[in-house]
Amino acid sequence: MTMRLLLLVLVMGGCVRLPTPPVLVDDDARRGLVPRGEAAALDFTVTQHPSGTPYRLADDRGSVVLLDVWATWCDPCRESLPFYEDVAKQFSGRGLKVYALSVDADAAVIAPFVQELKLTLPVLHDPEAAVAGSALKVKQMPTSFLIDRRGV
Repeated sequence: MTMRLLLLVLVMGGCVRLPTPPVLVDDDARRGLVPRGEAAALDFTVTQHPSGTPYRLADDRGSVVLLDVWATWCDPCRESLPFYEDVAKQFSGRGLKVYALSVDADAAVIAPFVQELKLTLPVLHDPEAAVAGSALKVKQMPTSFLIDRRGV
């Protein structure tokens, strides 16, 4: 009986394979993995806060963009924004651009919130979620998007 158990363990041990480690692909090769025409590049314009100057996503083509959609009344946003602040500090030198997109209707509530959290992220403003709702299809917050160098 013991011999059968040992034989079974040895046979079963031969059937177990360790997973193959993933192959890391550079950006140029990765681009070829998405067939042409399958995903359209995003393009929208919102304002920068507090200056009010326009920000157009297409101007960041060639960079990877992390876009976090939030609002001052969103408690989970209060927790996620400092995380994205850390991500920006860690990866901005490697070409990552991180933006915080507020959907608050009243721009006056943004500055105190940003100061309270001590955020240095560039803040964009999309009053009443005009872009977030239509172009980005945001249904809840926080919602984040990682946009590749092609704008997809």
